[in-house]
Formats: sequence, structure tokens, C-alpha cells
Amino acid sequence: MWSRVVDGQVLTFRMLGLNNQNFMMTDEQTGTWWQQVTGEAIQGPLAGKRLARVPSDEVRLAIWRQDHPDTTVMAYQEAFADNYLAEDWETNVAESPVPEVLVTGREELGAREVVIGVALGEQTKAYSREVLRAQGPIIDFLGGVPIVLAIDADGQSVRCFDRRLDGRTLELFAVPDADSFQMLDAETGSTWDFAGRAIDGEAAGQQLTRVQTLTSFWFDWRNQNPETLIYDAGMPQPGDQPAVAPAATEAEAADVAGSEAAD
Repeated sequence: MWSRVVDGQVLTFRMLGLNNQNFMMTDEQTGTWWQQVTGEAIQGPLAGKRLARVPSDEVRLAIWRQDHPDTTVMAYQEAFADNYLAEDWETNVAESPVPEVLVTGREELGAREVVIGVALGEQTKAYSREVLRAQGPIIDFLGGVPIVLAIDADGQSVRCFDRRLDGRTLELFAVPDADSFQMLDAETGSTWDFAGRAIDGEAAGQQLTRVQTLTSFWFDWRNQNPETLIYDAGMPQPGDQPAVAPAATEAEAADVAGSEAAD
């Protein structure tokens, strides 16, 4: 999610088309072409500019409303029905070819496998959603930062947090048989909810810092982050990282989203 203010000017965007199955848009004010996944202007008067990222959250509406009970929802408008995508657009797009995705010396992720992408410092990393469903929450290190990725019982809603608290790095584990998603940390014995809040224990009332994630197809994440790391199962150690994927070749290159800014 991006701010549409560039150099003090509010831009109005519309869909331009697809580039390697990535959404491309143009602004009505200057005619510049923008890449949705990176927020970068790639052609036109504003080429080289980048949109400012707005922190966002891709979760079920019920989860979003727990934190934002007064939120509003964009409703379907019959008057604009002709402007909406067809109901089967995802099926049609899924049949389109994608760039080859190659990873040396390890098992390859499927090109259309859904991954959770995280970027911290100079490092990026992809976490298979299927692995997260099977193993979540996942504790890891990225860019020198200890993080935890949590997935709700719906198997779709994902959040990531910096797991440092008051100078300590928390080891977090799922609470079995809980009515809703909960984690327990080994350091304070506190219980944490899906919003990263401690709901009881020594740390009750404290909040973990949110880390931005991006849910994407592996081929798209890989093409935008050619040196991305890939999460390997197992207990992580600081500085212990999996092999780096090779840079993309020219041939390869050939549920409810909400924003804190809406509050």
C-alpha cells in the first residue's frame, strides 16, 4: 500500500496493465508508469521516483475490526459494475505463463507458491505460507533482527513482529487448544495475542513492534528480490542464513487489506 502524494502533488491512479503478471498503473496527472509491487516510477516524467509505503495489514475483516472497531468498508457499487474485474479473473491469470524461478542447491519452491515476504535492512526473506501453516509461529532472524511470524487459524491472515522486549529476545511458542491465536514466551511466561499484545503474565499490556510483510507469489517476490533468502525449517541461530538465490537472468525476467492510516 502506497501514499499517492509525490512532491506535494496528489496523484490519481488507474490500472495500465500487467508486466510479468505484476500490476502496472499510471497516474492521470503526468502519465507516468508505476510498478505496483515496488512503488517505483519506471517510465514518464516522474521516472525514478518512489511512492512512500503506508503500513498495511492483510487479514480477515473480523481480525481487523478487533483493533479498529469503527473501521469503514469499501462496498460494492452497482453503478460501477462495468469497472470491476470479472469474478473468474484470478483463474484466468493463473493460466498465464510466469518467468522461470531457479534456486541453486536446494529444493525449488513452486512458481505460484504463496510466500510471505519480509524485508529488514539489506536482507529479504521468503516464508512459504504452507510451511507457516504447518509450523507457525516461526521464530527467525533477519537483518540482525529477531522476528516472529504468526498465522491465524484461518490459514490466511499473517503478521510479523520484532520479538525484542526490554532488552530481551523472546522465544515464542503456540498455545495449544486456545480459543483464539495465542503465543507464550519462555522469558516472561506471558501470553500474546495475534495483535502482538501481551494479554497476561509479567509483560501484560506491552506491545511487540510490527514488521511489514507482503503476501506474494514466489515468482514475483523472487523477481523483485533476486538475492532473497528462503526460510529453512528448524531452530534459527543469529547470523545463520540459508543459501542466497542466484540473480535473475534476462530469460527469467522475460482477504481484506487495511491500513493504519485509515484510522
